Amino acid sequence: MLHWFDSIILGIVEGLTEFLPVSSTGHMILTNKLLGYEEAPEQLKTFEIVIQFAAILAIALVYRDKILQVLGLGKAQSVRGLSVDAFPKRGLNLIHVALGIVPPLGIAYLFRDTIKEIGFHPAPVLWALVAGGIYMWAAEALYDAGKMKRTAETMDDISYKQALLIGVLQCISAVWPGFSRSGSTIAAGMLGGVSYRASADFSFFIAIPIMTAATGYELLSNIDNFRSGDIDLGFLLTGFIVSFLVAWIVVVAFLKALQKFKLKYFAWYRFVLAALFYFFIMR
Repeated sequence: MLHWFDSIILGIVEGLTEFLPVSSTGHMILTNKLLGYEEAPEQLKTFEIVIQFAAILAIALVYRDKILQVLGLGKAQSVRGLSVDAFPKRGLNLIHVALGIVPPLGIAYLFRDTIKEIGFHPAPVLWALVAGGIYMWAAEALYDAGKMKRTAETMDDISYKQALLIGVLQCISAVWPGFSRSGSTIAAGMLGGVSYRASADFSFFIAIPIMTAATGYELLSNIDNFRSGDIDLGFLLTGFIVSFLVAWIVVVAFLKALQKFKLKYFAWYRFVLAALFYFFIMR
């Protein structure tokens, strides 16, 4: 039985974790377990699609001016509400976006059945949390040590080669739930000589088409759950609103305080989450 209070909790968790490099998958599995759902009921799967769509809308709102610019429908502008002028030029285009999203979407589609069959089980997710944390920590250490020549200070400075590198390395998270899409893209950008801020911007920006495609696919796969009318619309609406508001706040706050939040701190958090995952899920 789904309760309205659960929709608030799950909406907060989705909004908090979807765009941070901490693995929303791991958090949702752990939260479902703590709420008493041994296995997610069909209604809960439908609900997760709805709150993920809310998170997409939140990130699209933050980057709405940049979306219009890339589509050739607007002038170059910074992200509203941020003090840093993140987008001073018009270098980013649809080719950059395609290079960043085609590899992970292609891999995810080819291995979709295998991912659903074994990828979302506790053991793979647990190891993904640890491996992703180590990867992020190592990438930042190399970046801070000056091992990578920084050539892109803003998202508009990113080259096609850097966008492709981010897309290719993002394939890890596409086939390994729990590795973290945002974590893999930010770390990949830093390994390719993209600044921390620009890597985060590009990660969030390409999340819009990637998550739209993934959510659209899941929606079509679970369309019967929506048609059946078995799920409470109030439950869906509550989770949608909460997820939207929390995701918007998290992204804006993260971009404003980016330099204070090193990837290694998120890596440590992932290790703690992995420990919780082990004790609450796997034992």
